[in-house]
Amino acid sequence: MKKEWTLLVLLVTAVVVNSPVFAQTSAAPDNAALAAAAGPKSGFEQFRDWFHNPTDWLSMGADVRWRHIYAENIDTLNQDALNRDNRWHFTRNRFRFWTKTKFSDDVDFNIRWAWEFRNWDEPTRKDRSTNWDEVIWDNFNLTVRNLFDLPLTMVAGRQDMVLGKGWLVAEGGPLDGSRTAYFDALRFTYDVPDRQTKIDMVYIFTKASEDAWLRPMNYQQRHITQQDEQGVIIYVTDKTNPNLQLEGYFIYKHDNPIDTQVTDIPDPWPGYWSKKAEIFTLGGALSGPIGQSEHWKFRSEGAVQFGKKQTQQMGTQMRDMQAFGTVNRIEYHFNDAKKNVLRGTFEYLSGDDPDNSKNTAFDPLWGEWPQWSELYIYTYLLETMIGETTNLFRLNVGHSTQLREKITMDTDYNLLWADENTEKNRPHQGVIEFSNSGKFRGHLATWWLKYQITKNLRGHFNVEYFMPGNYYRGESSDNALWTRVNLEYTF
Repeated sequence: MKKEWTLLVLLVTAVVVNSPVFAQTSAAPDNAALAAAAGPKSGFEQFRDWFHNPTDWLSMGADVRWRHIYAENIDTLNQDALNRDNRWHFTRNRFRFWTKTKFSDDVDFNIRWAWEFRNWDEPTRKDRSTNWDEVIWDNFNLTVRNLFDLPLTMVAGRQDMVLGKGWLVAEGGPLDGSRTAYFDALRFTYDVPDRQTKIDMVYIFTKASEDAWLRPMNYQQRHITQQDEQGVIIYVTDKTNPNLQLEGYFIYKHDNPIDTQVTDIPDPWPGYWSKKAEIFTLGGALSGPIGQSEHWKFRSEGAVQFGKKQTQQMGTQMRDMQAFGTVNRIEYHFNDAKKNVLRGTFEYLSGDDPDNSKNTAFDPLWGEWPQWSELYIYTYLLETMIGETTNLFRLNVGHSTQLREKITMDTDYNLLWADENTEKNRPHQGVIEFSNSGKFRGHLATWWLKYQITKNLRGHFNVEYFMPGNYYRGESSDNALWTRVNLEYTF
């Protein structure tokens, strides 16, 4: 694929050289215009305006995110595990800077860098000295609109991408958490004339190692995925009917194991994190108001999967896949001054039946991110991997409200079960112990308080509490806690 990046660079160079903006005599800020526009603006505001648009062909932006996390037992469910070294207490500090170079009204080139470093207090097994880490190319893409004089948009290169609600396609690199979410991909979006319909056609070619295409600065030899991944997606979204949005998709995902052991994630095992798979997914979604109601809304999505996938207990052998998943949500909007909303959710992800020769566990594909819980994804550490949520029944009730003009609150309660008890299919014995008969995963409560402090500054406070059920056994029955304070400033 390095040829593709070479061709992309050559294409960008050709566009720049032939672009009218390239012939401008100076890329310096227009000081006269800046002075004329000063008026009542402060010096900082003037600088910010210049920073955002120093020329008519270049725009820039930046943001800063600070997070403080405190958690207990999230990957052990046992307060005495690891010699009581099971508390997480650390900060995450992320800085991003991006540019958009406009070659014409329809062509631009986008770059974004991300730098995140962490400061650990606990657990003691983490390096508690500050590692300034690396600066990674978070976005690097060419965007062309009205391609071939058609209502067709192309985005080629490293890009963020969320399809639908992100149930199966949202996170291209789950191993680094929310530092990045990019895909290395080629995406075409076609807007069907005379209809509120768009067709996304995507080819994904993401490598596990960060330096496969664009080497980070101060490279730390990290991985962003468990394996090298390729994929083809066709995703159709139709909004022609204002009361019913239709979505349909076909997704092909090919996972190819990497030769080297992934060592930059918690407690890895050789061959466990990297699996070979060829997965075909067919699915769709319906969403909109219920009838002509101004209060009731719903969304229902489901998908079937087939293909082949390697599982640890079978060594390198591939097993045929046959899996199903669905997530369904209903909401009642009070349409009042406080914007109160009540909701209920049912989610089902099939588990691997130990008495079936086929692999019946639903694969979340590129949906390995905390869609409904920041805490619970860590309990999957020894079932599949962190974030690879499957084998699940979930019932949810929740409430959202706007306490003040800029303050919102979300409260949710989840009842969780396993679809299958897969103890005899589990290859690893670790700090979390699983029963051989129970299926009740437990109770999970989540609470979010979000505050838009100023136009550019926002924050949130998140608390989650999990009480294990009989799906776990022995000492893995202690409650788990997750808290996070988050501040983000966009410049």
